Amino acid sequence: MSHAIQIEGLRKTYAAQGGAPAKEALKGIDLTIPAGSIFGLLGPNGAGKSTLINILAGLVTKTAGRVSIWGFDQDVNPRQSRAAIGVMPQELNMDPFFTPRASLEVQAGLYGVPKSERWTDELLAMVGLTDQAGAYARNLSGGMKRRLLLAKALVHRPQILVLDEPTAGVDITLRQMLWANVRELNRQGMTIILTTHYLEEAEQMCDEIAIINHGELVIRQPTRDLLARTDGKTLVMDTGGPVDLPDLPEGVRAEWRSDGRLAVFYPPSRLRADRIIDLLRGAGIPIIDVATEQPDLEQVFVELTSR
Repeated sequence: MSHAIQIEGLRKTYAAQGGAPAKEALKGIDLTIPAGSIFGLLGPNGAGKSTLINILAGLVTKTAGRVSIWGFDQDVNPRQSRAAIGVMPQELNMDPFFTPRASLEVQAGLYGVPKSERWTDELLAMVGLTDQAGAYARNLSGGMKRRLLLAKALVHRPQILVLDEPTAGVDITLRQMLWANVRELNRQGMTIILTTHYLEEAEQMCDEIAIINHGELVIRQPTRDLLARTDGKTLVMDTGGPVDLPDLPEGVRAEWRSDGRLAVFYPPSRLRADRIIDLLRGAGIPIIDVATEQPDLEQVFVELTSR
């Protein structure tokens, strides 16, 4: 299987309600997601990410287009396509009177997993809930509930796992545990689709990234190529404190950071760093130390979504 998911001409229009006009949430999305990858699906609020995920999960009916999940067309083989995907939702939706073990058993039953093939104890151990297996879900902390959501998404051993804002509001310990689990699942061959507003996570975790805005696919590239799109670097210099700056070349801007260092942003395709340094030294500005910073995903994201 070369592609875990294939999407062609996907459209979704929500009908007018309560005086509000109809809304076209997805406007003809074409997207393929390679099998075995960790794929980032990014976009600002209201971009259409949640609608796309809910269509993949079978929770929202598309208006037009074709969706194939693990080789199964949603319209032709709906049961098989749903069985191939597991979704860890952003919302903490669970029965407060179920224990984690009961929640996983019920979820497995809904997917038709025979008792002999269930791996409830292994899942509880993987997400660190063995000691809480018999506690009511309402008594679990927010972080523990998020772990349970991950386990519920995995009960039927899907080939594809969708993580919708999985680390929103969690502490660093849970975040590290979650990413360790995700990397191990991916190492075993599972395809991971990640949506997050923590762009540094997407930058570190994802092989490829697609950015959606206003219901349209803005760009889809390998992460390293996406980061290379921004023609900008930063020189960070210790000058011993704020000083008056000379006029800078076109396309170059400078700002003083809170730690007293000078940050100079410049386009390396048009200007070399040594020219900036020579210009500052020529103006009598001492340069005690200098370092460079590469552009990050946040810069690329803002640039692409603000156009």
